[in-house]
Amino acid sequence: VQLQASGGGLVQAGGSLRLSCVASGRTFSMYIMGWFRQAPGKEREFVAGISWSAGKTYYADSVKGRFSISRDNAKNTVYLQMNSLLPEDTAVYYCASDTSPLVSARVVGYDYWGRGTLVTVSS
Repeated sequence: VQLQASGGGLVQAGGSLRLSCVASGRTFSMYIMGWFRQAPGKEREFVAGISWSAGKTYYADSVKGRFSISRDNAKNTVYLQMNSLLPEDTAVYYCASDTSPLVSARVVGYDYWGRGTLVTVSS
């Protein structure tokens, strides 16, 4: 499966962005989806994940209450709505997918990765 993330940009602290990730190649609805981010000099970290049916969502503690993950299987797209952005949210954001039935918070839990989209939050 191929993944293409978009929606990144420059935003002031307190602002909002919505990231999108379009998947192609196989049956999107059979994949768990996740968003990860990587700040300069830091390891890639889990942000949010969503199950096949969107019945279950998971979030890193650092984004709970501010970010929301959703998916539209008819459009082969997963979204990450980011509100109340902080400068520490600045990173390249990656979408990822896997056929596992369980959402993972680990990088190794995903076989497919998009190229990433840069989010910069100014103070």
